[in-house]
Amino acid sequence: MRVLVAPDKFKGSLTAAEVADRLADGLAEAGIDSLRMPMADGGDGSVDAAVAAGFTPHPVTVAGASGTPTYARIAVGDGTAVVEVASTCGLATLPNGRKLPLDASSLGVGQAISQALRHRPQRLVLALGGSACTDGGMGMLTALGFTFADASGQRLRACGRSLARVHTVDSSRAVRLSEVDIVVASDVTNPLLGPDGAAAVYGPQKGATESDVRFLDDGLGNLVRAFVRSGYPDAAAVAVAPGAGSAGGIGFAALLLGGTMVSGAEFFLELLGFDRHLPDVDLVITGEGSIDEQTAHGKLPAVLAGRAYPTPVVAVAGRNSLPRDHWHRAGFTAVYSLGDYTDSNTAEDPDLTSRLLTRIGREIACIPALSG
Repeated sequence: MRVLVAPDKFKGSLTAAEVADRLADGLAEAGIDSLRMPMADGGDGSVDAAVAAGFTPHPVTVAGASGTPTYARIAVGDGTAVVEVASTCGLATLPNGRKLPLDASSLGVGQAISQALRHRPQRLVLALGGSACTDGGMGMLTALGFTFADASGQRLRACGRSLARVHTVDSSRAVRLSEVDIVVASDVTNPLLGPDGAAAVYGPQKGATESDVRFLDDGLGNLVRAFVRSGYPDAAAVAVAPGAGSAGGIGFAALLLGGTMVSGAEFFLELLGFDRHLPDVDLVITGEGSIDEQTAHGKLPAVLAGRAYPTPVVAVAGRNSLPRDHWHRAGFTAVYSLGDYTDSNTAEDPDLTSRLLTRIGREIACIPALSG
């Protein structure tokens, strides 16, 4: 019997690779062989998952969301470069975790893209989860050679606070990406503007007050109009496209560059070669920090379970609020939750998380189909 262990990260506690290792340890203690495949869905951990799958890591130094130098990695392999927002300009790059809803910038991810382009990839994958900014991608585009100016011609700093002042966009010195296939990996389908847009839905998570949300949404609308008057007549149509509002509007900017929006979960399952291992395994174990009613709507564990069918899939989570009678609908044979084993907050205790995952691995090994 053989098991494929393919979890996402347990955010704030363990990386996907560490989760896979601990579950595999428990299986091994019970005499079950396993193959480990750390997964990602386009959020933080996407570069790590690519590296675990054989991509080569390359360190980069970029401006974090606040402008503070930040050390991150990109992953390169087989003509593909993977760059993620979370580690280059995400919430984790903010000093002391202090949120900057108006002043955070996406400059860092643009700088990481510039570094990735030195490897001459045919495909550039942008993993958009975990951003700290709502700047419409101004920062990313600035790093790629775009300039943004107000009505008097003064160049603007790339951040949400500047959105309302943008009058013209100059791309004459921008990096040309026409020969690069840009894949935008995100499970967010929000448009750029309005009540379902980047500012209204995700701004509060980044520290925006009600007045900040109104200011940012108005500013994003102004940015779209500036693009239209600067030679991008499709900008208004791009702004209403599904996913344009992802990562504070970085999705909008990436689509303007010619990117194609894809499901992060589906894309990374494909990129990491998930399907090719299914014929050789009898069970798949997946999971992430939290499993709930939203899991069945495009989250990695459920997407993976759909791809794995009819191979049985067991899910493991830090917290689980998905009712037992919904497990089958989500594609799971069983769901194990760390919360069923302890009253402690495992998200703040990596050691406890590790011990419980190993224990759960041993218990999964006792499933009749595996134990015989």
